[in-house]
Amino acid sequence: MTLSSGMPAPEFEMLDDTNVPRKLSDFRGRNVILYFYPKDDTPGCTKEACNFRDDYSAYEKAGVAILGVSPDDVASHVKFKKKFQLQFPLLSDEGHKVCDAYGVWGAKKFMGKEYDGVLRTTFLIDTEGNIKRIYENVRPAEHSSELLGELGLA
Repeated sequence: MTLSSGMPAPEFEMLDDTNVPRKLSDFRGRNVILYFYPKDDTPGCTKEACNFRDDYSAYEKAGVAILGVSPDDVASHVKFKKKFQLQFPLLSDEGHKVCDAYGVWGAKKFMGKEYDGVLRTTFLIDTEGNIKRIYENVRPAEHSSELLGELGLA
């Protein structure tokens, strides 16, 4: 099933970077930026995470939760978060079950090689747990600014 705006966002439970299980339902009553990224500490993923970090106070003031998701394990998330002083949870989707549920695991190409991985995608989820907007083929350097504009926080 393909997800689209207006649909309920699939529920999940994943361990965060402190080894605490997090569920989407834990964030009811808040807008949620659920962003899927390929790998900790790689150039594009670092740029995207650091832009969310730099804009974090605007999201926090507006009560918007930011959740980063990748197939990396908890230990990798701990290092990535500490290295770049990220203030928001990073969720571990080892086995990519949540990526599959959100339709963001698929064929990719890099330097002529094809492989399966995370398609950089963000879901803006409303206070009721419904998908407000889906951002595909995200450009890491501009994405946080784009979301701030969409949420009227820019």
